[in-house]
Amino acid sequence: MDRYEGFREFVNARQQALMRTAYLLTGDAHLAEDLLQTAFTKVFRHWAKLAREGNPEAYTRRCLINEFVSWRRQRRWHAELSSARPPDAGRTGGENDALHRIALRHALGRLAPRQRAVIVLRFYEDRSVQETAELLGCSTGTVKSQTSHALDRLRAQAPELAGLLSDADPVHQEVTR
Repeated sequence: MDRYEGFREFVNARQQALMRTAYLLTGDAHLAEDLLQTAFTKVFRHWAKLAREGNPEAYTRRCLINEFVSWRRQRRWHAELSSARPPDAGRTGGENDALHRIALRHALGRLAPRQRAVIVLRFYEDRSVQETAELLGCSTGTVKSQTSHALDRLRAQAPELAGLLSDADPVHQEVTR
């Protein structure tokens, strides 16, 4: 039996979902591809054990997040660039939706790496506090505080997103009413 049996199937089945996560973390398609490739390389090295007794997707997501944080720390890297034409321009959903996506993308780019990871996992991937804590290797209290700080920072940096952000944080919604 090949010790890497199933790896190709795993990559084919989960690549698109993992790529979306990588893109949301980096804000750049090319960097997201590099990030995902790096994560897959790490998963490949440990595939035999992961396939036998682990959760390959959770391990891959954790590799994505850890590698992203490491890149940001090592390179002091800020790759987000404004463009004249938003990447979602061809999609339907109205002008306001497109403007919200652009504002949210730029605001996410100004968050600290861990805060951005928490927001992506909690609200884009719809992960629970417990799942997010496991993926990030921290306590649930840390996830809650990072979420709160990140949402506060997003509110300050992108007030035009207040409606979207109050839906994301019902506790804050009650306090501000």
